[in-house]
Formats: sequence, structure tokens, C-alpha cells
Amino acid sequence: MSGIIEKPAVYPSLAGRSVFVSGGGSGIGASLVEHFCEQGAKVCFVDIAEEPSRAVVERMYKQGHAVPHFIKCDIRDIDALRGAVAEAGLRHGPVRALVNNAGNDDRHTTESVTVDYWDNRMQVNLRHQFFAAQAVRPQMRDAGGGSIVNFGSITWLVGDPDCPAYVTAKSAIGGLTRALARELGPEKIRVNCVLPGWVMTDRQVRLWLNEAGERQIAERQCLTEKLYPPDIARMVLYLAADDSRMCTSQNYIVDGGWV
Repeated sequence: MSGIIEKPAVYPSLAGRSVFVSGGGSGIGASLVEHFCEQGAKVCFVDIAEEPSRAVVERMYKQGHAVPHFIKCDIRDIDALRGAVAEAGLRHGPVRALVNNAGNDDRHTTESVTVDYWDNRMQVNLRHQFFAAQAVRPQMRDAGGGSIVNFGSITWLVGDPDCPAYVTAKSAIGGLTRALARELGPEKIRVNCVLPGWVMTDRQVRLWLNEAGERQIAERQCLTEKLYPPDIARMVLYLAADDSRMCTSQNYIVDGGWV
């Protein structure tokens, strides 16, 4: 795994800040948790997978960084998600940065989609982002403001043909971001959306990176280096920090120039 740079930015405003990350046990989510911990933030994260999540906590402890707090949670269970947000606020103080990262891009065809599968994809990729924002809003408002970072995807910009339900959910997050940014702006809550390109997580490499994929990267990206989770995490750090205090209602594409 690469994507590491020698002298990453340090954001003093993130030190001691209460941060909540969904889907923080692996892939991009694990990198988000690790990067926030390296900044000295107080991180709570949720994930349905317990073993890799515990490994993230142990890794941060061994490296001497701020140790995150893991809460096992299925983000489809909105009551459990609300409870996790409340627990984060009680444990670390009001959440000032929410990162709605959790999602799943399983491949499927239009013919194979059932009503139950469609509803499940909306639950996994879209619904929880709204309800996490709803739950964290009072904490941010009463603390004087905060930053919500939603996760979209470039799949809806390029129209990927092999996951229509996922593409639909990710496109809707753009609208959700704009609506929340307008409503919450008077409370000094910023809402932005990060749209990753093809990020080389362990899962992506294992399932889909082959010779054809290598050619596609070389042909489609302006920058032909592979994209890795730390490349996404560094953008999120900026959006969570006070350095981006006047950035809201925007899409931030990190894709090596694919789109």
C-alpha cells in the first residue's frame, strides 16, 4: 500500500477535536481513522466488522498516536447509529467533524436487482449519511459549528455500467450535500462531498485490479500513478480542519484526473 508522502500537512485545529467516522475498519475508512489519530484528534468510528476494526485500534496504540474508540455498529440500524454518535459526544466532547464514509460498491446488473436489494443498497450507501448528519447536528450547533464530509463517488459522473443502484445512491449524496450545506450554514456547520476515483484498497486490488484495469488507469487518469486511501484521507483532513472554514456545499474530486 502506497500513497504516503514524506512531509504531510499538520492541522493544529484537529488536535483534540472530536471526530466521528463511519466504516472506519478497513480500506479508505481505516486510513481516515489513522490520519485523524496522527493529527491528535479524538476519534470514534463505527464498523460492522469487528476484527479489522480492533486491528486499527491496536495499530494506532502501538504507533504511539491518539487511540481511537471503536463501536461495533451496522449503519443500516439507524437507532444504533444515533446511539454511537451520542456515545462519541459523551466520550470525547461534541463531535466537530463527521465523516460519512461507509459504503459498499458490490457489482450488479439491472436485471438482477430486486426491491429488497435496491432498498439495501440505499441503506448501505445513502440513508445513513443523512441520519448521521441529523444526529450530529445539535452537538455541532451547540459547540459553535463543525464540518460534515460526505462520501460520493466518480461512478455517477462517468456512469459506470455495472452497479446502477450504487451509482444512484452516490449521485444522490451530491444533492444531500447541497441541501444540508444551505440549511446548516447559519449554524456554522459546513457540508462538503468527497468523490474518490478508483482507490487501491485491499478489496479493490483483490477483486478487480487486473491487466485490463491497469490499462484503464493508464488510459483514463491524467496522473498515471495509482490512487491510494491516504490520498483521499488527506483531502478529508483539510475539509475537517479550520483551514477550510469557508468551503461548503462543494464536491471535491480526488481521482488522478479520471473524470
